[in-house]
Amino acid sequence: MRPIVQISLDLTDRAEALATAALARRAGVDWLEAGTPFILAEGLHGVRALREQFPGVPIVADLKTMDGGYLEAEMMAKAGATHVVVMSRAHEETIKCVVKAGRDYGVKVMGDNLAEPDMVAGARRIEDLGCDFVVHHIGYDERRGIAAAGRRWPSPLDQLRAVVAAVGLPVQAVGGLSLEQAVSTPEYGAPLVVIGAPLAVDADAFRTADGNLEGTLRLICQRVHGYGDVPVLPAQR
Repeated sequence: MRPIVQISLDLTDRAEALATAALARRAGVDWLEAGTPFILAEGLHGVRALREQFPGVPIVADLKTMDGGYLEAEMMAKAGATHVVVMSRAHEETIKCVVKAGRDYGVKVMGDNLAEPDMVAGARRIEDLGCDFVVHHIGYDERRGIAAAGRRWPSPLDQLRAVVAAVGLPVQAVGGLSLEQAVSTPEYGAPLVVIGAPLAVDADAFRTADGNLEGTLRLICQRVHGYGDVPVLPAQR
């Protein structure tokens, strides 16, 4: 699979999100993500605005669905999303409903293994229930809480190779990665690279150390696309 760069628009202002998305597209970013904060702030209207401004561009709606799976996926598909996110810890009927909606409306389903006690088993569950992608995810609150206790927080890279080997789906790794670590994930067999807030320096703002977000994203895209094909291999079980 050709590596993909996805930008997570973890912003709460529609105008700022659209301007950032335009900048990202100029830099070579492939997919736009309506991040959870953006969806909470702007909802379907925000996704529709992204679709209107960026026709033909994949749009990921990071719903983190836990219930009401069919309706949530259907609504986002009708608003213009091409991908939706369901949590692996949701009831299996919820995941099945999201997958059915995805098939009915031509939307791909990304399963997120956030907070799974066994991250590898969670990824396998995602595949077994029919999702199209795996999001291997260490949560923001989890990382902050562990750091506050003076311990090293887990990184998605810790188990990334094991997750990639466990499933026959494309994998993305998110949660506390530096830019350099995010760009390196295709080396682990995970072709979907996510760039989001924070970018390099600030946990609460979407900016880089030198303020040149577009230039930074352009370099990231060049690096990631330069990997060439990243094979997605059958699961090793």
